[in-house]
Amino acid sequence: MQPAYARARQQKRAVYDEETIHAILDSNMVGHVGFIADDRPMVIPMAYARIGQVIYLHGASKTRITRLSDVPLCMEVTRLTGIVAARSGFHHSVNYESAVIHGQARKVTGDELGQSLDAILDHLLPGRSAEVRPMNAQERKATGVIALEIEHASAKIRTGPPVDDEEDHALPIWAGVIPVTTALGEAVRDGYCGEDIATAPSITAARRRFA
Repeated sequence: MQPAYARARQQKRAVYDEETIHAILDSNMVGHVGFIADDRPMVIPMAYARIGQVIYLHGASKTRITRLSDVPLCMEVTRLTGIVAARSGFHHSVNYESAVIHGQARKVTGDELGQSLDAILDHLLPGRSAEVRPMNAQERKATGVIALEIEHASAKIRTGPPVDDEEDHALPIWAGVIPVTTALGEAVRDGYCGEDIATAPSITAARRRFA
């Protein structure tokens, strides 16, 4: 079934094409996943990766969410890019990009499990799966992945300065945008990592992805 890339309710901020939504997913690090468990709503931050129209979500195998299958899920990612300071409290806002995904949970097993774990690792640090040792049987048993098949998706984006009332523009009040940036800092090696070991190429690649 082809996913529906739907319009957001506030049309002037809606972005609903597949390319834009995929770009938002691919350039963020953590998704917040919502589901119902024991008749209660739950939201959990999770590492993820997208392959085509499937989002893979990583967690410990004993957690509640990684045991879900054939139940509806939703996932949201947001990047805050600025605080919008206006001349009135009412017109303050934030600049951001966000995507909301709806679909069905599916438990990942077999060869797909290894592929999805590599994808999740490489989403945070591109190419890292080729730099590390293979996962052993005990680690694989302790790790769970669920697939979220994209059925519906929408995005909202706000950019630009405050939208003040025309009569407020003459007020002697500072207004504008305070940028919010997310960046990776300088890598800090652990106590077992010798000075002769070069910084992994995946770290440089991650700086480019999340710049």
